[in-house]
Amino acid sequence: MGTAAKPRLLNRRHWRRWLGLLLLSASVNNLVPSAHAQTCQSAADMDASVRSALETTAKRYFDMSARGDTAALRQNSIAAVTASFAGIEAAVKENQAAFAGAKATVRPPFLLTADGPEPLVRAEFLCGVFGKSGQTKDSAVFILPNLPPGKYGVTILDVNGGQDARTLTLVLQEAGTEWKLAGFYAKSSQAFGHDAAWFTQRARDFKTKGQNHNAWLYYREAIAVSAPVDFMSTLSTDKLYDESQTAQPADVPANGNTVELSVGGKIYRLTEIFPLAVGDDLDVVVKYQAADVSDTARAFQENATVIKALVAKFPELREAFAGVVARAVEPSGRDYGTLLAMKAIK
Repeated sequence: MGTAAKPRLLNRRHWRRWLGLLLLSASVNNLVPSAHAQTCQSAADMDASVRSALETTAKRYFDMSARGDTAALRQNSIAAVTASFAGIEAAVKENQAAFAGAKATVRPPFLLTADGPEPLVRAEFLCGVFGKSGQTKDSAVFILPNLPPGKYGVTILDVNGGQDARTLTLVLQEAGTEWKLAGFYAKSSQAFGHDAAWFTQRARDFKTKGQNHNAWLYYREAIAVSAPVDFMSTLSTDKLYDESQTAQPADVPANGNTVELSVGGKIYRLTEIFPLAVGDDLDVVVKYQAADVSDTARAFQENATVIKALVAKFPELREAFAGVVARAVEPSGRDYGTLLAMKAIK
């Protein structure tokens, strides 16, 4: 599992179809229709000894992180993580200063069980009690790709008292009588110096002014800030997601769909657009398909063309973002990026 990338919106349409069937009862706890058995227990449902072990282990691994003891973390990791530990080691070093001297409080954990002979291509876990409208304050949905069979504990720690408020999500896998580290995801509870409530209010303000592109992007940032990890959704993130749908423009790439941007007779196929907080700036990132980025001088010019065309098409972006990043992406996944400050875009 390793470390998390920037959170993305979960596609909730699929699991809500399942939910319509599962709501024949008041609780969907431990029920997920699948050829493989996928079950989830919330903290209130699991054995007290299991909950205690998960919470104790999470605190112990947090303490190792706060000390920068990556050797101990690696020793206590599953084999797959041990073999590719560089990402976690970098994340520990990046967050150590914020963790040192801070207080970590463990939220009620979740216990995920995946049975079957082989990894699940898309494991979906509905945890806790759901209502007629979906999630409740104590429920959660986890969507994990390529998950090997096993028992996993998802433990989220709220870290306060350090440089800033952060969350640390540890995925633990049962190995005999121990819980080994299978995933390490640390993130700030703010972006661009602001929390989810601030981004939500700004999104609503933009929507009121008819600036739906800005509104939708700010809703996305609100979801990203409020979600501890990108493979988890809660009542809070679902409400934000539903609200964002009322502002989503038809001319932006979303849900795997591309859109075309025409510039001087040439068509650029945009694949993604999302906000990105870097230090004291909030930029907007746009990705597009490119045949080849080996000629960096040419790629820079293409990126600049895309940036200028995007801002010309959506001038409202000037009010909401400090700059635009264009990333030309080859079929292989290799990319080349260019940042232009908004004031430099003519």
